[in-house]
Amino acid sequence: MASGSSLLSHDHLLCSVCLDVLADPVSIPCGHNFCKSCITQYWDCNVECRCPLCNKLFTNRPEVPVNTLLRDMTVQFRQSIRVKASRCPDQLCAKPGEVPCDVCTGTKIKALKSCLVCLASYCETHLDLHQKVTGLKRHRLIDPVKNLEDRICKKHEKPLDLFCRNEQVCVCQFCTESDHRLHPVVPLKEECEGKQQQLGKNKAEAQQMIQQRHLKIQVIKRSVEISKEDADREIAHSIQVFTALASSIERNQGDLIDMIQEKQKTTEIQAEGFIEELEEEIRELKKRSTELEKLSQIKDHLHLLQSFSSLSTPPHTKNWTEVSVHQPSYVGTVRTAVEKLEETVSKEIEKLCETELKRVQQYEVDVTLYPDTANIYLNLSEDGKQVYHADSMKNLPDNPERISPCLGVLGKQNFSSGRFYFEVVVKEKTMWDLGVVTESVNRKGKLILCPKNGLWTIWLRNGNEYKALAGPGVLLSQREKLPKVGVFVDYEEGLVSFYDVDAGSHIYSFTGCTFTERLYPYLSPCNNDGGKNVAPLIISPVKKV
Repeated sequence: MASGSSLLSHDHLLCSVCLDVLADPVSIPCGHNFCKSCITQYWDCNVECRCPLCNKLFTNRPEVPVNTLLRDMTVQFRQSIRVKASRCPDQLCAKPGEVPCDVCTGTKIKALKSCLVCLASYCETHLDLHQKVTGLKRHRLIDPVKNLEDRICKKHEKPLDLFCRNEQVCVCQFCTESDHRLHPVVPLKEECEGKQQQLGKNKAEAQQMIQQRHLKIQVIKRSVEISKEDADREIAHSIQVFTALASSIERNQGDLIDMIQEKQKTTEIQAEGFIEELEEEIRELKKRSTELEKLSQIKDHLHLLQSFSSLSTPPHTKNWTEVSVHQPSYVGTVRTAVEKLEETVSKEIEKLCETELKRVQQYEVDVTLYPDTANIYLNLSEDGKQVYHADSMKNLPDNPERISPCLGVLGKQNFSSGRFYFEVVVKEKTMWDLGVVTESVNRKGKLILCPKNGLWTIWLRNGNEYKALAGPGVLLSQREKLPKVGVFVDYEEGLVSFYDVDAGSHIYSFTGCTFTERLYPYLSPCNNDGGKNVAPLIISPVKKV
């Protein structure tokens, strides 16, 4: 004989109010079955007593005794579900991060699906009702997810299964008939496909950016390695230089001490000779004094007179009145030794300057002059390497880039990082300005050359007066006329240095500068001074010293 549970479909064991398996099932006069608590609460909340399914009205509230047959069947059905759940292997238990079944009691089994209608997740066993009960088959099932309430429209309590492209939000079907009625709306799947493509593109871009940054890390690490090598080399060189200077100082100090001690020794020998002579004379005089004393005691007149003539003559002695010990002079001794040391240091500085110039020349850049920035009284060579003062004004537009009235011109090239170096021939000129300026430097009106105004320059005036325009100006002790000047800039270090290229020596440096703009080479040949200053300024290729 068939079991009682097989006489009814699973639909008959489902409460249409709570959508779960009947608990204490009751049958009402119209023939429909409900959980006792569900139908009781339903009628308590309504004035009229109607069937929740067929809407049949009951004049009086019916008595609802428990249907013992259905109760036994539901108990048997629940037991079969628990048996199936107990047979699930351990590997089906929900692990941290996985969605657990909301129906399981005790050990939670991993959910197989989530229901957007029930707002619950079910394991394979508890999903059985949704696969067999006709009413539950219409429910929308998705892969298991947490926070199912976030997938339901708060306003309409319907699944969010559409996407509004205007407002970039997920909406339900009823939203498209109200707030989003005129907005372009597509199914979530269609929008996700587009987003997946964008995510793939973004992922590829992210991977490329990651690769670029890995390469940048390698570049930075290599830069640190190179910097460490340079630092070690510089430390070794500085130790060598200062060791040599310390040895020179010790040697000069030793020579100075030896010379002073030699003078003192000579003085002591001279004094010792004088003392020996004086002591010898003292002995002779004492001997004579003794003899005179004895002669004065003689009573024999004849003997006294006979001996007197030999003792009355004074003994031969040296006149010591003008004799003195020579005091050696040490005036200028230390100064002479320091000057000698200074000469050694100067030679070492010359060597260091030559080495320094070789280093900065490695950062040579090809500078050409920009005609649109040149003052209308200046002429430029066709190759943009020379500039000189013209005899007459040129008919050129006064564009914003042009410098006026100052007789200057900028280079085409500009720099906002790193290091750069260029050389300019200045021989045969009696006046010129040379250096670098900021992009925003005042190009119209009076131009006062100083760092405060965005100019780091040196100049020549009167043929032999060199000055660094540091605001106030610094007069440079340049003895020889400069034939060629090298200009070096280290943007990050805030350094602008000038060099006498032919002599391989350092002229002047602006240090501690703060650069926030692009820097441009700046040249001014000044006016021709009645023919005395007609020679051009020439940007020259670097010849390594």
